[in-house]
Amino acid sequence: MKILALIPARGGSKGIPGKNIKLLGGKPLIAHAALSAAQSPKISRLIISTDSEEIAAVASKYGIEVPFIRPAELALDTTPSIDVMIHALEHYKNLGEEYDAICLLQATSPFKPKNYVAECIQTFIDSNADSFISVLRVPHEYNPHWTFEKNELGELRIATGEKELIPRRQELPPAFFRDGCVYIIKTNYLLQEKKIVGGKIAYKESNPNYYCNLDTQADWEKAEQMIQLNPQLLP
Repeated sequence: MKILALIPARGGSKGIPGKNIKLLGGKPLIAHAALSAAQSPKISRLIISTDSEEIAAVASKYGIEVPFIRPAELALDTTPSIDVMIHALEHYKNLGEEYDAICLLQATSPFKPKNYVAECIQTFIDSNADSFISVLRVPHEYNPHWTFEKNELGELRIATGEKELIPRRQELPPAFFRDGCVYIIKTNYLLQEKKIVGGKIAYKESNPNYYCNLDTQADWEKAEQMIQLNPQLLP
């Protein structure tokens, strides 16, 4: 299977200014994604999609290909990831190069166990799924069988639509949420359905000790504290 790995990295970041090339553990943020990707021999090509010449220059130093500078209209706060992925696939298609799947690696989830990306890709290949996501387990108190939503009358109902609550924690089926580390999608599914997650979905449960989602300055400070407490988080 021919897989394109893509790191999206806009130049404009409001929550953490300049975050994509800001040093975390002594390396630019985008370098963490690149080093994790380098552990997977199943990745055919690793690229960055950025609108910033400065980010592009840093990416090149860490062996990330910069095939283009992303158009400004695809580098807005509101630009969905799927548009960035389709743009990259179309770029290579115009060059006569096509991929069976695309792997999205977000720099904002920098910590991954060794070979984690490789294991995710192998799981995806073995499953013959349409899409893949890395996940974490939902704590039992937030399990959808124990959560509620408001109906049209302003009354609460069980979010799953069941009439009765499952009485015991031990009886709850496991539930998961996307942790943002790894997304993999078959190209045909992505282009036909215009979805990143859907169809037959494969998954791999992540190690919660590595969970980090960088959106605010407080998130960044927490990430730095995590490194101080556990240097092994670094690739």
